[in-house]
Amino acid sequence: MAVTLGHNQYGKDEIRVVRVLRDAGPHTLLDYNVNVRLIGDFDAAHLEGDNSTVVPTDTTKNTVFAYAARDDVVTQPESFGLALARHFVDDVAAVAQARISLELYPWLRLTHDGVPHPHAFARSGAHVRTASVTYDGTGTWVVSGITDLTVLKTTGSAFEGFYTDQYTTLEPASDRILATSVTAQWWHGDHDRDWQRSFDTVLDALLDTFAGHHSKALQQTIWLMGEAALTADPGVNELRMTCPNAHHFLYDLERMGVDNPGLVFHADDRPYGLIEGSIRRDDAPDPGTAFDPGQGW
Repeated sequence: MAVTLGHNQYGKDEIRVVRVLRDAGPHTLLDYNVNVRLIGDFDAAHLEGDNSTVVPTDTTKNTVFAYAARDDVVTQPESFGLALARHFVDDVAAVAQARISLELYPWLRLTHDGVPHPHAFARSGAHVRTASVTYDGTGTWVVSGITDLTVLKTTGSAFEGFYTDQYTTLEPASDRILATSVTAQWWHGDHDRDWQRSFDTVLDALLDTFAGHHSKALQQTIWLMGEAALTADPGVNELRMTCPNAHHFLYDLERMGVDNPGLVFHADDRPYGLIEGSIRRDDAPDPGTAFDPGQGW
């Protein structure tokens, strides 16, 4: 039986690097989790055990820490990823493509005696900012994002008029709790951008739309949030969202003789509906390798 080596890649995961900016006034804390993926001329390592072209994953880790010392790249996950991806492809002959995925964990500045403290912080659980940069020597793709953004509205949401058959037991809901944990990624059309401003613009559009519209389904909510984000930031070509439906069911208190007019709910974490969607501009080019294809299959 003849076999052949297919797609292969390797790298280093979960590189936890913390950078403190000390030079200007109050300290700034940057808390990153970085993943590196390299694709290139590594067939001989698989087929012959020849490691002569293989960049050790320990070297990729050290490179991430070294680039974290550079003030000109480390302050934004997108610029950090761009610098790392270009280094691996442009400076290492065997590497044809690099994908750098980053998570930036938020920290809030503490106050002391009512005044913002210059060097004390508390970890915020509001969300995690993400970025993914792919570079192959000729093309560059930058995708910003957010994950673990948990949102909920106690009214202003319904789910009615859905398909039914003999297996349907769900009752239509004209007024329900809508809750989800948003994962969103948006692909930029150019790279000469104020990354922080773009992130804030998209996040504000997502949150404002979630809060402000009457939802007939989580699918509709995803569409409206994405449409608002692309309208707010003309530099974004496409936005992809994944939203699990965090179900909240009205708890049956009638059996205990207690009235429950939409007051007490059971938060059911599984099984859950998983709604996903992509919103893109009509004139946007093909995204190519902008969005992570996993193992490339």
